[in-house]
Amino acid sequence: MPKLARTYDSSYDSGYYYGTGAYGNRHTRYRSYEEYRNSYIELREANRPVRRKSKRKKLVQFLVMAVFYLILSMFVLPYAFCHISKTFVEPTPYKSVKADLAEISFPTAKYLSNSWFLGNRLFSYSADEKNAAMVPLKENVNMPVLKQELLSLMELYPSIQPAIYVWDYETQNYVDINADKSYATASIIKIPVLIDVFKSIEAGQISLDDTIPLTEYYRTEGSGSLQFRARNSEYTIDELANRMITESDNSATNMLMAKVGSMTDVNQSIRDWGLKNTFVQTWLPDLGGTNRTTAYEMATMLYNIDENDSFLSEESRHRILNYMGHVHNNRLIQAGLGAGSVFLHKTGDIGKMLGDAGIVITPGGKKYLVVILANRPHNSPAGKDFIVHASEIIYNYMVK
Repeated sequence: MPKLARTYDSSYDSGYYYGTGAYGNRHTRYRSYEEYRNSYIELREANRPVRRKSKRKKLVQFLVMAVFYLILSMFVLPYAFCHISKTFVEPTPYKSVKADLAEISFPTAKYLSNSWFLGNRLFSYSADEKNAAMVPLKENVNMPVLKQELLSLMELYPSIQPAIYVWDYETQNYVDINADKSYATASIIKIPVLIDVFKSIEAGQISLDDTIPLTEYYRTEGSGSLQFRARNSEYTIDELANRMITESDNSATNMLMAKVGSMTDVNQSIRDWGLKNTFVQTWLPDLGGTNRTTAYEMATMLYNIDENDSFLSEESRHRILNYMGHVHNNRLIQAGLGAGSVFLHKTGDIGKMLGDAGIVITPGGKKYLVVILANRPHNSPAGKDFIVHASEIIYNYMVK
């Protein structure tokens, strides 16, 4: 290769060319394409005119957009929801009929209230625990072996979400599984209704011999035989209380609640007893599960019926326990007890919840409280199976 070519070739990568000529030695640099391009871009950007928006134009644009979104949120979207989207969910040919969704969700709000906030009626669930009429359960120590056996049983029934509370009269030992969690009560709510009836009797407000006529206002579907009885047939409070517990009669329950002062009075009584998680929200049958309680509070009520002389008279307690000892439904906790056991209880059954709560007295004299509330798939028989097997486990542990 000639010397000039070698010189050019060796310096090509660096962008320089070395050579000699008429003008002597030359040291010349040739710029690459990328350098030319970058130089051009820098020059173009440096000479590009700057477009500046006036502050007045920006303000006008802001005001226009603000008005647009205001109209959209206040008129267009509400109109579209009420006249287009809502019709897919609640189609109706009666355009003049306006539905109050709050009233539909809480049908008792207009007459079941003891508080007022921002123009809305409310019911306060606060309880005076310091001056409570009921005494709380004294808990000693948890029973870990029994609790573990029940937890193992729960693993076999993944579709069932239970709350379980067990309390031993002798040792005051207990088992607590979700016992403070709120559950639908179904017909177990009839226990506080029954207590309130007898508290009203002891206060001289009503008598067991008072009669109430069965009107269409009280007649309701579900459990119980009163729904099939003649209009205006009369029943004593004693008979209604007996039917409410033994047959779980819904019509009798509504009649008794109305007699003592409706749901408001029952709820206020529950607060006076020191319970804050149990309340009545709907007349029976409460298929939606709006009447609520906890397993612990239900056990507390059972204990005070059985043991608290200062809460109810001996006569009232004896009559209540007599009702609870003749409940027709013996297919839940009672089905898991040993032969000869006595069970004073109340059951509850709606599609999504099945429960039982009562006092067990074994043939050997062992006595304990047991409450089982089981959320389940709608009417699933697994709920009953779980309660029966849980009762067997608890009974066998208590009598061993």
